[in-house]
Amino acid sequence: MASSAITPSSSFLGDKKDVGFSAFCTQTSFPCSTQLSKKRFSKKIVCVMTPQQSERKPSTTGGVKTGMTMTEKIFARASEKTQLVPGENVWVNVDVLMTHDVCGPPAIGIFKKEFGENAKIRWFFCCVITFPCIDIFLPYAGSDTIHLYGDSSSHCDFLNLLIYQLQANPDYKGVCHVALAQEGHCRPGEVLLGTDSHTCTAGAFGQFATGIGNTDAGFVLGTGKLLLKVPPTLRFVMDGEMPDYLLAKDLILQIIGEISVAGATYKAMEFVGSTVESLTMEERMTLCNMAVEAGGKNGIIPADSTTFKYLEDKTSVPYEPVFSDGQARYLTEYRFDISKLEPLVAKPHSPDKRALARECKDVKIDRVYIGSCTGGKTEDFMAVAKVFLASGKKVKVPTFLVPATQKVWMDVYSLPVPGSGGKTCSQIFEEAGCDTPASPGCGACLGGPRDTYARMNEPQVCVSTTNRNFPGRMGHKEGQIYLASPYTAAASALTGFVTDPREFLQ
Repeated sequence: MASSAITPSSSFLGDKKDVGFSAFCTQTSFPCSTQLSKKRFSKKIVCVMTPQQSERKPSTTGGVKTGMTMTEKIFARASEKTQLVPGENVWVNVDVLMTHDVCGPPAIGIFKKEFGENAKIRWFFCCVITFPCIDIFLPYAGSDTIHLYGDSSSHCDFLNLLIYQLQANPDYKGVCHVALAQEGHCRPGEVLLGTDSHTCTAGAFGQFATGIGNTDAGFVLGTGKLLLKVPPTLRFVMDGEMPDYLLAKDLILQIIGEISVAGATYKAMEFVGSTVESLTMEERMTLCNMAVEAGGKNGIIPADSTTFKYLEDKTSVPYEPVFSDGQARYLTEYRFDISKLEPLVAKPHSPDKRALARECKDVKIDRVYIGSCTGGKTEDFMAVAKVFLASGKKVKVPTFLVPATQKVWMDVYSLPVPGSGGKTCSQIFEEAGCDTPASPGCGACLGGPRDTYARMNEPQVCVSTTNRNFPGRMGHKEGQIYLASPYTAAASALTGFVTDPREFLQ
């Protein structure tokens, strides 16, 4: 499907005044008066949204202020500045730091080394530690890993360090990127940093969210700040009614195929349009999740009534949504008519090797994997169950199901699938001949040790709802991974070939 792109001829480099970029974004306001408050890290009044003003004469002193994008506004607020432009380096106050069982121990180790064994986390922000890979890495990490996490709470002066424990503990949550949203740590207008590249998932909430390294995380633990460069923004406008055979995974595969895996390198990817507004929060998370697969610094979607409704029972922390100004400057704008889009896959071995699912119908597969932070949410499993229910057939290849979090796992076993007569996803999966849904985790998505559940230990062909298909990503370096939506993955499981889901949904 073709898209239109408008690329300004000027560059963000050089003079910081208005350099003639096209303005595309329309500012939208949403009532959220009960949720607005001053930021807790500063008592200064900071301009968050450029106010509507009457026409005025040109300024005779100082620079002329220009409109800002959502990402620029979040940076401005977090650095306590009124105006920023792409390319500026600023110290940003961090609202939430997330780390997990793989990167947490070295990050905490760096914090202790640089700030002292008895140093305390004195900055008022929330640090969330999750264990998404616990079934993979902990048995190999040894007792030092547990020791580091066990001691970490003693380094906190505030009740702002949340540790979601091991699988045997009722506080165990699962894959960090989904658990963060479910536990209310994704809030509009805030800054969330995490020691994992797919932290950008949280941009679905109108939040600046990006991945950082362990050294940076150790510094954030000790100071509550990080030096970041303001990224320029690419704007993706998606309009048109979403066909009932498409999911958000098809949208992001379309975009990555359009701009390549390097097309958004250190750029913000802002997703807007009527199609985006119609998406649920979980689908928006899928869209933002793979911004990093295009090289993006972050993906971001304006908060709206859907966002606020999702957060109602998730958090009591006040938040302040921001929206791009009408005069905001974008590096490039891309437009898509989603009503004309067909189901897609990304062929091995890159997320930008976009192809129509129907064009790959002769590709024989050995297995299907449904799970991870981009394809293991409740709605993803509901979509799979919908295809199985419509077909009434059994799968022809091993089909592995790995919920992203403990909550999703419970939903799979308890929530009735619409139109099923009261059957749950787990019952439909059992009737279709799938493997029993496994415990939550990142396992096979990132290719853990050989005994990891559903890992590819042979050079097989797999259709997967995960987010990367590089050589060795799910295990065997000669394995071939076709990235697809849950609809396409389910349809492929039923035929044993890469299959367009319209074969069962129409």
